[in-house]
Amino acid sequence: MASTLTTPAQAYLRRCRDLIEVVAGQTANIEMAADWFAKTILAGRLVHMFGAGHSRILVEEMWPRYGSFPGFHPIVELSLTFHNLVVGANGQRQAMFLENTPGLAARIVRNFDTSSADSALVVSSSGCNVVPIEMAQQFQQRGIKVVAIVSRQHCQASTSKHAEGIKLTDCADLVLDTGAPAGDAMIELPGLATPVSPGSTVGGCMLINAIKAEVAARLVAAGHPPPVLTAACHVGAERAATLFESAYDEHARRVARLYENLGDQNSGVHSG
Repeated sequence: MASTLTTPAQAYLRRCRDLIEVVAGQTANIEMAADWFAKTILAGRLVHMFGAGHSRILVEEMWPRYGSFPGFHPIVELSLTFHNLVVGANGQRQAMFLENTPGLAARIVRNFDTSSADSALVVSSSGCNVVPIEMAQQFQQRGIKVVAIVSRQHCQASTSKHAEGIKLTDCADLVLDTGAPAGDAMIELPGLATPVSPGSTVGGCMLINAIKAEVAARLVAAGHPPPVLTAACHVGAERAATLFESAYDEHARRVARLYENLGDQNSGVHSG
């Protein structure tokens, strides 16, 4: 007879099913984000994506990976995201310190000749660290619409580290919720004082890929189907190689536009 006790793994998977419902309840906002992003891509521009810490996972989930296509510009600073060494040089303490350094976002965005035809996605589970907040502010100051991905519960329960007390949700034109709880971790265990197993990446990846599917549908409907990074087991080795080269070349052409007018008086603020 099967045990009726719920294992920790079963409990986690059940919580993940709850996250699906949270994401499914945001269909209208997912479609709005897709409208903005598709408009940007059809204009020959880029959707800028930023995430510090583990939020970089969602940036890379959007592009480049199998089932993805050009039109997205990953902005991932290694000083904020390189976690592998944990301690010592390039360790986690430094990354967490830098994520709350005022002015760093302005130096990052200074590298790019943006346009108000661009759009942006900024990810921060808490929505309370300085650099993601200032990245969103930088984009908005340049006339760029900003979509934020946060955990609303985590954001509401957390204290902003920004000097003005604002959060990422205050600097976004549209907010999407991963559904993860305050603190992110979802499973409590007997004998362990603090919960384990976070949920923000699960909810966030569902949001990313739902947006991705909606954007692809809009590009196809507009007569501009994107070159999608596709596995050889699906289309054959030759076709897969062609798609990869085509997608990377298209990305390069779009990214090149971000450097065309750097240093000009109007760089970063033009409308086309």
